[in-house]
Amino acid sequence: QVQLVESGGGLVQAGGSLRLSCAASGRTFSSYAMGWFRQAPGQEREFEAAISLSGGSTYYADSVKGRFTISRDNAKNTVYLQMNSLKPEDTAVYYCAALRRYNLLTEVTSYYEYDYWGQGTQVTVSS
Repeated sequence: QVQLVESGGGLVQAGGSLRLSCAASGRTFSSYAMGWFRQAPGQEREFEAAISLSGGSTYYADSVKGRFTISRDNAKNTVYLQMNSLKPEDTAVYYCAALRRYNLLTEVTSYYEYDYWGQGTQVTVSS
């Protein structure tokens, strides 16, 4: 069992930056791949980024590649999402998620594949 708590959301102007954090409980954090998803009103939860157990591999959705960076600190049981050059269309609730079993990060981009979820944090980008 893993409990996830996101933080760091807020209101930012277009072009600005935010760093989201996701703190995990338990001693098995390093046994999970981690992902970030977002969900805008009326839309499905969509994949943004994922990171492997050690942090050595990452994968991004095309919409955020080059602007967002996912990282993790297994000693702190925390995964991060650094978001730069934010756009109004990035406005959404952002969720972190943990995944126990996978083969390739490129294959785990659907929300139903993840095992545990945080409660989400709101990111609003004004134009």
